Amino acid sequence: MAKPQQDLNIIYGRHPVAEALENGVPIEKVMLQKGIRGEMEKELRHLCKSADVPMLVIPKERLKRYTNGNHQGVVALQALIRYQKMEDILPMVFERSQTPLFVLLDGVTDVRNFGAIARTAEVCGAHALVITQKNSAQINPEAMKTSAGALNTIPVCREKSLITVIEYLQQSGIQVLASDLQAEKAIYDLDLTAPVAFVLGAEGEGISPAVARKADQTFIIPQKGQTDSLNVSVAGGMMLYEAMRQRK
Repeated sequence: MAKPQQDLNIIYGRHPVAEALENGVPIEKVMLQKGIRGEMEKELRHLCKSADVPMLVIPKERLKRYTNGNHQGVVALQALIRYQKMEDILPMVFERSQTPLFVLLDGVTDVRNFGAIARTAEVCGAHALVITQKNSAQINPEAMKTSAGALNTIPVCREKSLITVIEYLQQSGIQVLASDLQAEKAIYDLDLTAPVAFVLGAEGEGISPAVARKADQTFIIPQKGQTDSLNVSVAGGMMLYEAMRQRK
């Protein structure tokens, strides 16, 4: 039997998980044992949907990785931060007469990269990070440590669809910019004093085609060496520092 994970705050059992969702406890995700049906499944799906918490259906053996207790087929991971919504963050930025600067993460799953991006984003004055419910790095103790405390400061918006967020930002007058090795303009040729949202793609795969098509403009980070691309957290740091430099 696999040893249960000890670095996560685990909530297990049907009633404790349901009560946590009902009471607004920040939840990273809920895992339901494969094969469970009935009213309990319906209730949990409804609660997860209402709280914008992802639910995964997994085999019983995988649940044992989290607890040896009587989980009754339901395990939840309590989040280490309280997630925000972009529709709440953006109006506050405008109310403070600040120029929006956001970072959208499209499939970044490495927790150390995520933590490093959060640290740089906070240092450079970004207003929020945006991640999706699926295919995103879990905010676990390693991510928190790598962020050097930034994840306790910078808002993180967890949204269902990055496309929907991009459309909302564009309708609000914010340019969505994406790095592309085939782009003609260099990042320092762009006006980053305007409201901007940078998109950072997955490690190795880059930005997904659907998200890339939604970007208002692409740019390249010039390089002289032979390496194909930069680490995503390093590239993000370069983008954010250039935005901060121009705004100063």
